[in-house]
Amino acid sequence: MEALQWNRPEACQDGASCPEVAVTADTVYLRSSIRPDGIAQLTRDEWRDLLAGIRNGEFDV
Repeated sequence: MEALQWNRPEACQDGASCPEVAVTADTVYLRSSIRPDGIAQLTRDEWRDLLAGIRNGEFDV
């Protein structure tokens, strides 16, 4: 895997448990700052669909 530049949300810069995202030309990588070895890979379409679902409340409990 190429070297990735991980980014956190601004609201989480000093937090210990934060989502982190790295984006390449065709893949979006996700991980948690508390388990950085557990990396999920999504296509850009899957990432777009995930964000749309979050915005639309599809994962609200």
